[in-house]
Amino acid sequence: MAHAIRFHETGGPDVLRWEEVTVGDPGPDEVRIRHVAVGLNFADTYFRTGLYPAPLPAGLGVEASGVIEAVGQDVTHVAEGDRVTYTGSPLGAYSTERVMPADSLIKLPAEISCETAAAMTMRGLTSAYLLRRIHPLRAGDTVLLHAAAGGVGLIFSQWARLLGITVIGTVSSEEKAEIARAHGCDHIIYYRRENVAERVRELTGGQGVPVVFDSIGKDTVAGSMAALRRRGLLVCFGTASGVPPLDAMQLAVHGSLFVTRPALADYIAEPAERAALADELFGHVTSGRITIEINQRYALRDAVRAHREMETGRTTGSSVFVL
Repeated sequence: MAHAIRFHETGGPDVLRWEEVTVGDPGPDEVRIRHVAVGLNFADTYFRTGLYPAPLPAGLGVEASGVIEAVGQDVTHVAEGDRVTYTGSPLGAYSTERVMPADSLIKLPAEISCETAAAMTMRGLTSAYLLRRIHPLRAGDTVLLHAAAGGVGLIFSQWARLLGITVIGTVSSEEKAEIARAHGCDHIIYYRRENVAERVRELTGGQGVPVVFDSIGKDTVAGSMAALRRRGLLVCFGTASGVPPLDAMQLAVHGSLFVTRPALADYIAEPAERAALADELFGHVTSGRITIEINQRYALRDAVRAHREMETGRTTGSSVFVL
């Protein structure tokens, strides 16, 4: 019998339940996939708490990798036995197997394991679009990255170094600073005891940075704006501390700033663009230019504990459920 993590009401980690589920045969344009590993992402908590609405009861998770066990009619780009990865809707990746649309699946190179894929598909593609699609960054540019020791942060910093981009990263502890530095972060700011904007100005000769990548939200947005140079860009790609209130007048006060709140789904919606970003990511990983480290592994039935540890900041880098 297949199993899945589901929730019947929104709330804290305790609303997550380990349940038996029935998985049928795939219909047209669908596949049945047996998961080998499932990605654990902070964005999963947004659905669990109701920040991102979902019809209840609901499954959880948008990222996993595994083996295709059956294909439906009209599926041509993948076949039974293929190893694949995916990130994106519909919810339900926290499961041992599932039927899902085939169009979002990405074939895995032989050199990349399913566990590595589950740890990097969302984070890696997020890093890809942040660095390659959001702003025309050039070698020699300096950027500010919040949560530099997080899953996205560790991939982002390695990739930025390959592009010749200097990363100023914020972290909460010495342990996380050490991890961030080891993955290419050039300068560290301890956001709990240092003034982020002041330190950025010191490190950039008073100018500020052209782009801030902020996945924290409410707690950091004011400092992010103050760290930008004139006509800089604030990229709010996450809301770990809540949705930030944005006063348009403050954008003018801080130097005619720009702001965007991007979503990965809009940068991988087109198959050609998704393939281009995935190919670049996979190329860096298979060559060893970017390393993916899995710092936490959990059994899927331990989703409650995994969510507690993630929300209290006890995790670093990438986390996966191993089936």
